[in-house]
Amino acid sequence: MPLRRHRLPSLITRLVLLSLAASFLAALRPAGRAGVRAHARPLKSRRSGARRAAVSLSFATLFFAGAAFSAGAGDLLVQAVEEQHAAASAPVEAAPAEAAPEDASCDQLRRSDWDAEDCAAEAVAAQADSGSAEAAAPASDAEAAPDSGSAGAADASAGAASPETASPSTAAAIAAAAGKVMSDAGQEASSPSQAPSLKSAVRDRVKRSLPRDSAPPVIAAQTSHEDQTAHRDPEADLPGMAATVWLHRALPDPTPASRRLTRPFARNLRYASARNHVPWSLVLGVLRARGERGSVPARKQGLNRLAKHLSQLGAGRDEWNAALALEGRTAFADRAVALARFHRAVGLNALVRGLEWAKPKLARKVLADMRVSIYPAGREDIRSGKTDVRVIVLVEYMAEAHGQVTVSSLTAGHGVYSRPGVVSAHTYGQAVDFSALEGKSISGNQEPGGLTEMAVRNMLLLPAELRPNQLISLLGLGGPSFPMSNHDDHIHAGF
Repeated sequence: MPLRRHRLPSLITRLVLLSLAASFLAALRPAGRAGVRAHARPLKSRRSGARRAAVSLSFATLFFAGAAFSAGAGDLLVQAVEEQHAAASAPVEAAPAEAAPEDASCDQLRRSDWDAEDCAAEAVAAQADSGSAEAAAPASDAEAAPDSGSAGAADASAGAASPETASPSTAAAIAAAAGKVMSDAGQEASSPSQAPSLKSAVRDRVKRSLPRDSAPPVIAAQTSHEDQTAHRDPEADLPGMAATVWLHRALPDPTPASRRLTRPFARNLRYASARNHVPWSLVLGVLRARGERGSVPARKQGLNRLAKHLSQLGAGRDEWNAALALEGRTAFADRAVALARFHRAVGLNALVRGLEWAKPKLARKVLADMRVSIYPAGREDIRSGKTDVRVIVLVEYMAEAHGQVTVSSLTAGHGVYSRPGVVSAHTYGQAVDFSALEGKSISGNQEPGGLTEMAVRNMLLLPAELRPNQLISLLGLGGPSFPMSNHDDHIHAGF
């Protein structure tokens, strides 16, 4: 389709003439009407209708002239671009593209880096094929094949190492790899049976010889010096034992924020108790035994009144009798005294900031307590943090209640399974075995009303968040306590 031609000079000439005509018409003004208007309104001149029409026509003409000029210039620009495009595409349309000859060199094809590497590999493989075809020739021809192959590979790699295709380091590496591979290919080509697989072998060696990214890894590999040998637990070989999969269960802080004391209340509690010479632990134990569970169990006036009353009942000498006299019930007295022992075991700061916060301090306290006897591996469990804070608090609480405790098992030294298919709480560091209390062995002291029953009852009087979920001995006192025949020499307490 022929291109459209525009005559811009003639168009511009017409527009200019039209603009001049409009300006001339605007300059014309009737004298008579101008005089009449001058006498009628000397202070304010008004333009006649013809003049306004002329001015409007002039502006309209200028607007359309500019628009026509812009359109004409745009058409000329498009025409120039189309002519250049037609001139550039004319040779392509005249002579259709022909496929590159099979024997074209890599530098003529202007390949990319990846194509250059493949081209070099194909050139080397072609040389290897020619060498394998000439394998039946005399030994002198076989010895000359590596030199010719290396020269051909060097030419191919040199062609691939053009500025547009590959970097100098890549070209040099390809040339060196091709020379080495062809020297090996000449030796392998001596056997006719190896000829079919020679091409693939040469290609693999060339790819292995190409330079690779030598940047350091993002995450460096760490060498572990620990023994990676896994030892089976003895319980795994027991009859009827099935495969057991369990997940580590991390228990939360037993004293959440809603159960912690506020700092002002702790200050008032300490002051009121010291003023009336009664233990703060007993005052707080009486409040908790009465059912006060909040962060502020009592106000300042109530604390002073309760501490004064307990002091008058002789709480400084006998806590249990004072609590009994206060309410008149033995169950209330047992509960209040047990809570007082728990408060002394953990300390006032732990009740304000949480037991998990106080765990390191409580661990040091248990390890330094002369009333607590723990075997060496168990002490290491506590020191390394494997033992749960509930277990540490329970051990210290039992020392407060009985004066002496012997811990026979924590995590170390105890099996993974408590019975076939059931993982023991000791594995998680959430259980403890007591073998002796008050200097007496548990074995032989599990009769009703004896030492074992007293110990189990003391643990049942703990707050719900610190009360064990498993209390196993030869006695069943209800709740989480139940008997098992293989616990005749110790008391198991687990969470």
